[in-house]
Amino acid sequence: MTLNTLFDADDDRAVSPVIGVILMVAITVILAAVIGTFVLGLGDQVQQTAPNAQISITDNTTNSVTIAHGGGDTFNDQNTVEIRVTSGGDEVNTTAIGNPPYGGQFRAGDEVNLSGDAVVNGGDTIRVVWVGEERTSVLAERTV
Repeated sequence: MTLNTLFDADDDRAVSPVIGVILMVAITVILAAVIGTFVLGLGDQVQQTAPNAQISITDNTTNSVTIAHGGGDTFNDQNTVEIRVTSGGDEVNTTAIGNPPYGGQFRAGDEVNLSGDAVVNGGDTIRVVWVGEERTSVLAERTV
């Protein structure tokens, strides 16, 4: 067997066409996935998540509760539209973060005292609800 027999000039087969076909298929699949994501709107389903914070509700007297931020993320006007407090399913307080008593943020150590007949009735469930741009989340809840 001679060296010319091993490298026969008539055998022009190579791996390049196989690799080319595999690359073309891969590019087609990737483009289809990207276009499908935009067409089906799957990219729009990324939702804003509530800040992770420890919120507590303390009933002080017959008609008074204190909402306290015990630690974790700060609520500010970039991540929060407003914070709502409900009692027995009825809204008793809604405050935008930029307004008093928050003054732009609600952070660890801050407290808000709510009082009045509408706030607490025996057996009512008090809820603190975070409101973002596109969703809401219950931060704390307590039956008083």
